Amino acid sequence: MTYQLNEKLRGFQPYTPVQEDPDIIHLDANECGINLPQSLLEQAAAEIPQISFNRYPDAYAADLCEAFAGFYGINPAHVTAGNGSDELIGLLVSAFLMKGETMLTTDPDFSMYTFYPLLAETPYVLVNKGDSFEISADSLIEQAKACKARLVLFSNPCNPTSIGLPKEEVVRILRGLPDTLVVVDEAYMDFWEPAQSLLGDEDAYDNLVILKTCSKMGLAALRLGFAVANPRLTGVLHVVKSVYNVNTMTQRVAAVVLREKETLRRQIKETIQSRDYLQAQLQNLLDAHLGAFRLYPSAANFVTICTPNAADLHAFLMKRKVSVRKFPGMLRITAGTVQEDDAFLASLRAFLEESK
Repeated sequence: MTYQLNEKLRGFQPYTPVQEDPDIIHLDANECGINLPQSLLEQAAAEIPQISFNRYPDAYAADLCEAFAGFYGINPAHVTAGNGSDELIGLLVSAFLMKGETMLTTDPDFSMYTFYPLLAETPYVLVNKGDSFEISADSLIEQAKACKARLVLFSNPCNPTSIGLPKEEVVRILRGLPDTLVVVDEAYMDFWEPAQSLLGDEDAYDNLVILKTCSKMGLAALRLGFAVANPRLTGVLHVVKSVYNVNTMTQRVAAVVLREKETLRRQIKETIQSRDYLQAQLQNLLDAHLGAFRLYPSAANFVTICTPNAADLHAFLMKRKVSVRKFPGMLRITAGTVQEDDAFLASLRAFLEESK
């Protein structure tokens, strides 16, 4: 007799990232294409010798939450730090849903939104966005009520479609589902102009949690995310989270970086410029190769195209050492440096010419 894995674990497959290779251009993970400036890296490094490595971290990451709140101009008492926003997603699913209660999310959307309910044996309902990839607030509210969803979770702007739902539509969802916890993942909101964020409005709703991440502004290596909510929900998150969930090095380094507001805003601005350049060049290619792919307007730090040749194009790009993220019938291309963007565009142009 040997130990058998339970049924829910048998079907899981580990996430396999593209191997780190200095010869590969990585436009596949939605990281910031620009590293922090050397002067700021040195400031961050100066924090390390000051750490008491024999002591546990600050359980509530108070200084870090204050630095994060200062960057966005919100109340630090509304902030919970997490070991990446992934940790907070899992925490919200496991803590705010009772056995048998239903969660609703959208499709396509971030893959972890369906992973954690499966792990927690929680039923979930998918709202399909259709070919436009747009969320209908009315349809979402209707379907959430029909399945009696106790938690609604979606990214805004959306990963992987790059499309955003205007703030007033999100507010309609919040008001239309007063008995449902609405979790809005604003991982890519910094790249949407004009801003459509709900940050600062969290005290006005008793059913809202906003998720944020530092991975897109140049701190992916730290694995750091935040939940922002009213004091009651924040208090619950503080109770149910792991006590020492964010290590001291992450807390100290990230607090230093988050207080360098102009540096981070410059990183975000440069990423937006790269995204806009990529979008414009893709439109030029599409004009020259009508019908070759469908290009979507982007409010994120990446651009999304749909094509029936997605798998072949992805393989072609990998042969040319350019890595983008592949989904069924879709490719997601992270905005990188101009040189990285140009390498991708040159490879795409070559593929389109060969496919004529």
